[in-house]
Amino acid sequence: MLSKEGHPLMPCHPARGRELLSKGRAVVARHVPFTVRLTDRPRAESTVDGVQLRIDPGSKGTGLALTDEKKEADADGTTVTVRRGLVAVELRHRGDRIHACMRQRAGYRHRRRSANRRYRAPRFRNRTNPAGWLPPSLRHRVDTTLSLAKRLCRYAPVTEIHIEHVAFDTHSMSAGRPLKGVEHTQGTLTGTTARDYLRTKWNNACAYCDTTDVPLNIEHLNPRSRGGSNRISNLVLACAPCNKAKGSKPVEVFLAHRPERLAVILQQVTVPLHHAAAMNATRWQLTKVLATLGKPVHISAGWCTEENRSAMGLPKTHTLDALSVGHLAHEAGDATVRYPGQVIIAKATGRGSYARTTPDRYGFPRLRRARTKQHFGFITGDLVRARVPVGKWAGTWSGRISVRARGQHSLMTSIGRFNLSHRSLELLQRGDGYGYGTRPEAAPSTSRKTG
Repeated sequence: MLSKEGHPLMPCHPARGRELLSKGRAVVARHVPFTVRLTDRPRAESTVDGVQLRIDPGSKGTGLALTDEKKEADADGTTVTVRRGLVAVELRHRGDRIHACMRQRAGYRHRRRSANRRYRAPRFRNRTNPAGWLPPSLRHRVDTTLSLAKRLCRYAPVTEIHIEHVAFDTHSMSAGRPLKGVEHTQGTLTGTTARDYLRTKWNNACAYCDTTDVPLNIEHLNPRSRGGSNRISNLVLACAPCNKAKGSKPVEVFLAHRPERLAVILQQVTVPLHHAAAMNATRWQLTKVLATLGKPVHISAGWCTEENRSAMGLPKTHTLDALSVGHLAHEAGDATVRYPGQVIIAKATGRGSYARTTPDRYGFPRLRRARTKQHFGFITGDLVRARVPVGKWAGTWSGRISVRARGQHSLMTSIGRFNLSHRSLELLQRGDGYGYGTRPEAAPSTSRKTG
């Protein structure tokens, strides 16, 4: 809720918002997150206690929750802290998509250089990056979380930010056991080589056909061309015929007709650690950029979040983890008493492409892209309401629009996509680089609520 001048006020219950709109005392300022602006009350006439923004960072998604904490007296007369969840947002990142696009672009460049040498030679590999530099797929996680936090601070009176900090020991996770001493500092293969280790593990035999007494090559189970790494768990020994026959196929495809052998090989493959590594690389950067919002930033440990969530019997989701970030003295009676029933899902979609052409599979221009982004008053990504009078899609629909120059725009709804004329559309909210949706929260709401 916003004041008459546009300053953030305390969030209200949805029923209160509907009442203000029906009486003409408020107007819609934004649809997602739904925000109303009062027309008859300035901030000076309002009581603003302030709310807290709690963030649970993740690699694929981040949970954000707006909460308020109040002191109340329980049945015994003891003063306890009561935390209420007001708004919950689940931000879904597209770091994997960005990483795939960067690999595709690198493949285009590599092919052009190796095919005819018409382009410049590859740059020197040992070049430095500026302090604080992150790869685009990781920088995206930091930037989108900051963008959404800044937006919530604009529409709610946030007084402090609480963020969870979790450090993953990827070295011990890769070994599957706690590592100490020399093993932790120098690795589990210290004093040996990868080839000696693999020879001992596979008994000097090919992992695919058990052939012995032949030259053996080091083979990637998940090929490098498909994103495979040089981790020891992704390496096996293979004879020359098996290595050539497998080529760049995934091991699941190569051994699809031999499920028993495939099961034996996959037993050694451990869970990829790129998500844990992404969290380790971005946690301090995220804290640093959140401090630029001008709010106090408090760091909370992961065990504290898990303890709060377990004490209240909540399932594990990003939004409920965000609600549980920060200290609560459960032994003294502190509790979380309300959870938002609906979660806003915000997915980063970008603002279009800067490329002037669409490439083919080899990276060469296939067709030119139009430079005009706006058609008939609409831009791709706008949130619109469509009223379709007749036909299969008759009714009123709301969703994200994709524009076309001829005026037959494409509307994405919760049950599918269909085309319609621009004359049937009403603009609700300009595109901001995100697609929005909702889902029910896993935890049921309690009857304890405030207006």
